[in-house]
Amino acid sequence: MKNIFLFISCVFLMQSIQSQESEKDYTEAFQLVDVWLEAQKDFDQLPGLTAVVVKDQEVLWTGAFGMANKETQLKTSTNTICSICSISKLFTSVAIMKLYDEGKIRLDDKVSDHLPAYTLQQKYPESGPITIRSLLTHSSGLPREAGYPYWTGPDFPFPTQKEIDAKLKDQETLYPASTYFQYSNLGLTLLGEIVAEISGMPYDTYVEENILIPLGLSNTRTKMPEELYGTDLAIGYAALNRAGKRDKVKLFQANGIGPAAGFSSTVGDLGKFASWQLRLRDSSQVEILKSSTLKNMQRVHWTNPDWTTTWGLGFSVYKGSDGSTWVGHGGSCPGFRSTLQINLKTKMAFSVMINASGTNPNQYGKGIHAIMKKMVINKKDVDPEATAKLKEYVGYYDSSPWWGETYISTHNGKLVSLGLPSKEPAESMSFYKHVEGDVFRRIRDDKNLGETLTFIRNEDGRVIKIERHGNFSSKIER
Repeated sequence: MKNIFLFISCVFLMQSIQSQESEKDYTEAFQLVDVWLEAQKDFDQLPGLTAVVVKDQEVLWTGAFGMANKETQLKTSTNTICSICSISKLFTSVAIMKLYDEGKIRLDDKVSDHLPAYTLQQKYPESGPITIRSLLTHSSGLPREAGYPYWTGPDFPFPTQKEIDAKLKDQETLYPASTYFQYSNLGLTLLGEIVAEISGMPYDTYVEENILIPLGLSNTRTKMPEELYGTDLAIGYAALNRAGKRDKVKLFQANGIGPAAGFSSTVGDLGKFASWQLRLRDSSQVEILKSSTLKNMQRVHWTNPDWTTTWGLGFSVYKGSDGSTWVGHGGSCPGFRSTLQINLKTKMAFSVMINASGTNPNQYGKGIHAIMKKMVINKKDVDPEATAKLKEYVGYYDSSPWWGETYISTHNGKLVSLGLPSKEPAESMSFYKHVEGDVFRRIRDDKNLGETLTFIRNEDGRVIKIERHGNFSSKIER
């Protein structure tokens, strides 16, 4: 009886938490996210950026900024396709674990048991076996790459599977197995070969038929759609050079490295992929994988000796500042950077894609999340009339020469300022309470009121400046 009562209490608690979450309003948060990302795109000199925020099975927000093709001035959209590079590894990991669910492989099977072509030299006689599990956790001791210079431009000569296998005999392990975390594109490439070997069909076909089509990921491919390059598929650009320019990058195909780095997708499709994971975790039904299998993939299976790197089965797994568990993966290929991060506690997922190297999509995903946390409002507390009265103060104000700009926005009857540019937007935000007339005071972290923010009008009554600490910033007309 006691156990039944405890179970019912837990159910009601979960329903209460879900109800509270559904009552949150992010309207003004996403308005500020739009402002921040548009500004960061310019200040960081990004060609284009797309992003999505998912809450369980709901898309909360999508955004597209800048150009998919600078030469033709083609703007990005949320359907813009980009290379997702190493996020490809998640799909390969799911494919492996589907075969595991079907009893066709075991996690502790030796790689050599399944791949006749595996002839890589074990340098350390004392090493334990190189297993499927150790490939999934990047603890196998294998080299990072196959024996070819495929990350070298301008042509990026990715090898075929036969070429990769032919060079294995000339490679050797870097460390004994299960000793250190060593990220390995070669390791995930070999897992792709195992998928093909065990399933009896080409890797691409297996993933398409067993993952992409069932999940409705119509804009996700196991390769780059060359015929769409410059239109639906964004042009990739290099890192900034000393002249502050980004050169166009030649289109690549990952070929035999495809299971580790070859996929292309959109933020919308990665949002669907995240929703599937969140749905499956709460399900008793099999949807590609068993729920228990996905949960097992998304817990820590490897911790590096220095305690700085933790990894699941294919997934990066780490703890957030609030103690919540995050899972996901990032991607970096010639001309593209991407990220997919999922918070298992809040059931929120963030994906960002940038068609340029030398960029940090994680920074933008974290920034979106931070703004949402600071700006969220309970729907029952929303006061549109109070907010409407403050609209005339909204806008950009010149902060030169000390900084770029200050953006003033509304927050449910209050004002909020955001410094631009800002790598950590939540840290550069301040909230202001209306005092009288055009005077506001900053709300300190301890809820007391601090210095004043005063808006200055011209003879026509239009707001043209802000005054803080006796100094002025002019409003930028756009």
